[in-house]
Amino acid sequence: MASRTTQSVVSFSSSFELPDVDAPLPAGSYRVDHDEESIESLSRLAWRRVASFIYLPGIGQRGTTHQMASINPADLDAALKKDQRNHNGFDYSSA
Repeated sequence: MASRTTQSVVSFSSSFELPDVDAPLPAGSYRVDHDEESIESLSRLAWRRVASFIYLPGIGQRGTTHQMASINPADLDAALKKDQRNHNGFDYSSA
């Protein structure tokens, strides 16, 4: 069975929390890796996500330690959607 890792960068406009991470994380951009395994099929190639990791601290942020924390992709998606709702819900005309 073949495997691969895909990398992406996610950005948050405000601090956010993930259930699998101990403390709230500051706004910024974060590298995320997704480990995937191929699904055997005769007709086409498909991939199944088996693990996801976020790199801490975020890109360009200072920290005394660096770590790669295992996360649930659904939790990351929910945090991104919440951040987007909070950012888009701000009324700039009253600022």
